[in-house]
Amino acid sequence: MGSIIFLFVSILIFFFGLCGVFSNRKNILLVLMSVELILLSANFNFLIVSTYLDDRLGQIFSIFILTVAAVESSTGLAILVVYYRVRGTVCLDFINLLKG
Repeated sequence: MGSIIFLFVSILIFFFGLCGVFSNRKNILLVLMSVELILLSANFNFLIVSTYLDDRLGQIFSIFILTVAAVESSTGLAILVVYYRVRGTVCLDFINLLKG
């Protein structure tokens, strides 16, 4: 019974992240934070299922996802800092100017 509540919380976090990605087309920082929420919900799912099945594989996958999320956020923020220095804004409307 307890794991069903945790799975519902994970689905709720995933839904918030998905809504943040699709509803926020102006600010790239909020889009990156929404992607982080989606990865967090995947981590939470892996941890719940690994606890329920008494298996360590979900916890190992969770550590890998945390590593990928950290790399994604640091790379994304580094690109944003450079883009802000060049253009002066991080609005997604102006990123279309980068197309070749």
